[in-house]
Amino acid sequence: MNRLSLVSAILLALTLPMTGCQTAPEAELAESDKDAQQSQTLSVLTQPKADRQVLEPMEVSGARIRWVDAEAERAGDTPAAEGMVQPGRDDKPYVAQTSRPAAKLALRAADSSSSSNLETAFLSPPPPPPPVGSMQYSEPFNREGYADLVDNAVMRVAQSPVSTFSIDVDTGSYSNVRRMIDQGQLPPSDAVRAEEFINYFDYGYQPPSSLDTPFSVSTELAPAPWNSKRLLMQIGIKGYEVPKTKTPASNLVFLIDTSGSMQSPDKIDLLKAAFKQMLPELRPQDRVSIVVYAGAAGLVLAPTAGDQREAISAAFDAMSAGGSTNGAAGIELAYQMAEQNMIPGGINRVILASDGDFNVGTVSVDALKTLVADKRKSGIALTTLGFGQGNYQDQIAEQLADVGNGNHAYIDSLQEARKVLVEELGSTLLTIAKDVKIQVEFNPALVSEYRLIGYENRMLRREDFNNDTIDAGEIGAGHDVTAIYELTLVGSGAEASDALRYAKAQPLAVDASGELAWLKLRYKQPDADTSILIDKPMLRSQIRAKSSDRLAFAAAVAAYADLLRGGSNMPGFAYSDVMRLARRGLRDDERGYRQQFLGMVQRTEQLSTPASAQQISMQR
Repeated sequence: MNRLSLVSAILLALTLPMTGCQTAPEAELAESDKDAQQSQTLSVLTQPKADRQVLEPMEVSGARIRWVDAEAERAGDTPAAEGMVQPGRDDKPYVAQTSRPAAKLALRAADSSSSSNLETAFLSPPPPPPPVGSMQYSEPFNREGYADLVDNAVMRVAQSPVSTFSIDVDTGSYSNVRRMIDQGQLPPSDAVRAEEFINYFDYGYQPPSSLDTPFSVSTELAPAPWNSKRLLMQIGIKGYEVPKTKTPASNLVFLIDTSGSMQSPDKIDLLKAAFKQMLPELRPQDRVSIVVYAGAAGLVLAPTAGDQREAISAAFDAMSAGGSTNGAAGIELAYQMAEQNMIPGGINRVILASDGDFNVGTVSVDALKTLVADKRKSGIALTTLGFGQGNYQDQIAEQLADVGNGNHAYIDSLQEARKVLVEELGSTLLTIAKDVKIQVEFNPALVSEYRLIGYENRMLRREDFNNDTIDAGEIGAGHDVTAIYELTLVGSGAEASDALRYAKAQPLAVDASGELAWLKLRYKQPDADTSILIDKPMLRSQIRAKSSDRLAFAAAVAAYADLLRGGSNMPGFAYSDVMRLARRGLRDDERGYRQQFLGMVQRTEQLSTPASAQQISMQR
């Protein structure tokens, strides 16, 4: 049996148990085509993942449902037939309801070398489905995607005295995990990125007095709450708060995923309501365009003045979800619109709203990152907003924002939409410093070990710090960025590893008897190619006997993230300890986000107790 026949045989064999269909001679089916009057449902399984190419529904002809290779035969960008959804990915069934009698299912094998061959599997009609709308999208399994994440290791200063990383202002991991906790489920550990938990909160750092220096740097040293023999070193960055009256005009392109996977109240419906909250913040000098994409991309709102709110709102209202997801085509068109309407000296940004489930066109994460990285050279930034569950592709949304000189957030509620798109609109849109890097050199005479909490996917090589061609993170107007190191001092007895027997102590080239570390930051102005250096010592004399309430709350959030990831870095520190520590930071909680955090920790503790988790499940 040739490869093409084998693929069709496998597809047919897998489909029959799902639908209860029985094979029949073609002549009998042809006869039944004439008599059948009611709509039917077919369940389709794609090829095994190793051999898979993306297939897209292209046409319905008579009783024939036809799936063709979207990469090889995308002539004219023919959209998916009405009433159909994209085929399954990762070996999962998807349901397509048509308004014609179902008898023949034509499948083209995903073999570009045999694109002229067509094989047809014949199926007798299954029982009619329950009444539904014109299309039913089935998402039977959880296919959410998260990048593998390994905690930063404890480093011996004698062997690795320098730590270098890019800053990160994303918050999507926190709100995404909050969504899971609210629904009564513990998150997968890879969904938890500690720095995004910490940076979700504002720590009240003092901002700089002018934009000449785009951000201020605050530091603190105090005992670690989970081990008093160790220290926490907090580095806080606060971006300049640009007054709204001085915010430059914006050229915004909303890139909206309207594919079938977005057909859900927590996706397309929430998305529309979220963006409508932003409309009152737009001004006459701002320009808004809307691009949508499914099987193909299209412009649904030409550049429109920001005060034309009814027209913009109507464009959002007119959107509906259906078809497959060609994210690359949408990104191309969105950047094209942004370039055509570029505002020199203004805010030029594409805002991508999606579940990240790209399955047609360019679907490789690396290829999409290359596409976005190339586009950022034009001075157009990319913000990504994640929506929905079940097939949410976190790693794609987060990584595209990183390479697009933007930020990533996850919208799980209208409250979160208001936080990101209204309360923090300036920091979301206006970049005041780019390619911001941090490098810390620890003094081996005083510090024996260190560990950076979070930022695992932001680590840089030592030499990258001075290389201005290396991309790093951006800071928006008013943004807070926090990084925390856990330190072990020489002679404290709290070392996690033994010193090397044959290691030789490194002589100090300078008089640094009171320095624990040397802190350096590099950044570029938004329109510059050359970085500026800021450096300062971290002194032993700066160690506090007790942490400030600010550091206490940040430490509580860091400990909570560690517990969600297994609790291996802070042994013995429980959820009750997290809540006790976090309560110290509730004074400055105008919008209630910190109080909300306490409730989140409490629910997590209940879910982590088998009896409580079972009781919660029964209540739900």
